[in-house]
Amino acid sequence: MEEVFGYIDSIVFSEDENGFMIARIKEPKKREVTTIVGVLPGVHIGESIRCQGGWKHHSKFGAQFEVKSFETQAPTDLIGIQRYLESGMIKGIGPAYAERIVNKFGEKTLDVIDETPEKLLSVPGIGERKIESIIRCWKEQREIRSVMIFLRGNGVSPSFAQKIFKAYGDESISKMRENPYRIAQDIRGIGFKSADQIAQNLGMEKDAPQRISSGIQHVLWELSSEGHVCYPKEELTDVCENMLEVSPEKIIQQVQALKEEGILIEEGTNIWIKPLFLAEVGIARELARISGAPCILRQVDTEKALIWVQEKLRINLAEQQKEGVSKAVNDKLLILTGGPGTGKSTITNAILRISEKLTKKILLAAPTGRAAKRMSEITYRKAFTIHSLLEMNFAAGGFKKGKDNPLSCDLLIVDEASMIDTHLMYSLLKAVPTTARVIFVGDIDQLPSVGPGNVLRDIIASEQMPVVRLTEIFRQAKGSHIITNAHKINKGEFPWLQGEKDFRFLEGETPEDIQQSLVRLVARELPEFDKFKGIQILCPMKRGIIGTENLNTVLQEVLNPSSEPLMRMGKRFHKGDKVMQIRNNYQKEVFNGDVGRITGIDLSDQAITVDFYGKEVAYEFTELDELVLAYAVSIHKYQGSECPCVIIPIHTSHFKLLHRNLLYTGVTRGKKRVILVGSKKAIAIAVRTEEVQKRHTGLTLQIKEFLSRAPV
Repeated sequence: MEEVFGYIDSIVFSEDENGFMIARIKEPKKREVTTIVGVLPGVHIGESIRCQGGWKHHSKFGAQFEVKSFETQAPTDLIGIQRYLESGMIKGIGPAYAERIVNKFGEKTLDVIDETPEKLLSVPGIGERKIESIIRCWKEQREIRSVMIFLRGNGVSPSFAQKIFKAYGDESISKMRENPYRIAQDIRGIGFKSADQIAQNLGMEKDAPQRISSGIQHVLWELSSEGHVCYPKEELTDVCENMLEVSPEKIIQQVQALKEEGILIEEGTNIWIKPLFLAEVGIARELARISGAPCILRQVDTEKALIWVQEKLRINLAEQQKEGVSKAVNDKLLILTGGPGTGKSTITNAILRISEKLTKKILLAAPTGRAAKRMSEITYRKAFTIHSLLEMNFAAGGFKKGKDNPLSCDLLIVDEASMIDTHLMYSLLKAVPTTARVIFVGDIDQLPSVGPGNVLRDIIASEQMPVVRLTEIFRQAKGSHIITNAHKINKGEFPWLQGEKDFRFLEGETPEDIQQSLVRLVARELPEFDKFKGIQILCPMKRGIIGTENLNTVLQEVLNPSSEPLMRMGKRFHKGDKVMQIRNNYQKEVFNGDVGRITGIDLSDQAITVDFYGKEVAYEFTELDELVLAYAVSIHKYQGSECPCVIIPIHTSHFKLLHRNLLYTGVTRGKKRVILVGSKKAIAIAVRTEEVQKRHTGLTLQIKEFLSRAPV
């Protein structure tokens, strides 16, 4: 094998998932940099690296050295040391401080930081607090490197090292040796397979009870991420058998053991992870409590109220709308469901006007910040996200509002209720006062919640709650091709594609054709819409040429190129990028699906700032796995949001995900214009495919059982 040696001058690309990297190294006595490619986890700019491998020629990028094995060491020359320090690996040291430190201590710089860091006080601008930060970061880097070496030696991506160290500190390696499976349970983003790889390397047998037990729990949590609250025992055994490669008997044996420990619950033919079972039972119990108790609000004369509110709002309500308003001001708990243009907003405003005469204690809520903002704009009243309404308890976990500290309201109206998952619905209902009236407004034909469950649909299916279904499209909405086509799609009819007004169709036979059309539309052909705030590409899937991952890479280069990208977590971020939060972060008060823009990247403090709807939120580099580029996002992630112009690529390569409610949800996200780009065949597949993947839940049965009992 051949060998090259030098210091890392720049990192062109890195993929944290597998450690693959493209980097450029500066070899001694060579003017040109050398490109190296290979699995190079944990390598930093400025480090010296000795690589073994061989040369290959890339048709586009020329000569590259393919690394088979490598060793790194701290840099020894002044340029390498300075690049090493200014790379952002030590929080608090950026280019300016790196230059000052190297000018002061020269080639002894790293020894000073390692052995006598107090000498850094002689560098202008460095005080005791900064030295403490440098010492802490330096120690952490050393420990993280040890964790990386341990993970790499056990066949696991070293990209997890920082997360593991953050969770376990100096005990990281000892805790992984003691029980490798705990990292899959304790640390978000690390799966069972990574933990299992370590366990296998440490000599754990495939049929060890500890391994099977962890595997069963992993499978159930993975299934919950697909929307299932429970899973049939027989099918669960099959899934676990395929993954664990052990006999069904041993899986059933461990299921029984986990039931005895109270970790799993079995009812009928289904198995639940206990927290999800308790949440479903809790939803049913709370619905029974609320609906079975008298309402604090006095009864109203419905006919008089309807005459009065129509005069006040200067509207004429249709019969369905009158029914919705009548039930909403008399029933204790009500569900209003209907598609776009059916008057849900009009009814909500009418209910509010009447209810304001009965009480001042009215709360409005929605699952996402964007949905709450839209609700505020429609009603001219403050609307909260459900999370902010319930007030996160950071000290104890969970929410401050609950059974013992209920919400202060006589009426609660919740919009976009189809998006509420099992956990959140349970938390919300627990906090509702027994005497309060609750109204859920939503569209059950949209995609179900991102989290586990199909709560609104299950409540309706129980036939235990009053429901008003709105089906009539009103005159002002009939002029919109977006709304008429949305209803056509929802009925299983092929949409009208000849328009050039607010609903357009562009033919694209291949994924490559579609990608070119998407880029052309966003970059040049829609000048009336802001490229970042006014246009959103919504995709059925993540993978492929017209999936979110590839489109984001392409659109980032077209719309927001940068010669100084931040490469972290296998992702490339530029200042000004449009990004999306992909999980709830209660501490930062940003939630799954929130979209913002990067306003700053600070290499010295190892942090970026993102503007979400006017609120600046800081992320440390170790937290960047919570963000993805959002030039193109999945339809599922965008539910509850609206955008002036929505563009949807649709192709037969999306075959498995082409369902009626997916296309319906995507189309209903557009306020002023919707553009479908792709093939008519793919649209036809989506329109006629009504059956979506069934979500296994037990909520409907639980509601029937609780509401058939005496009032709680």
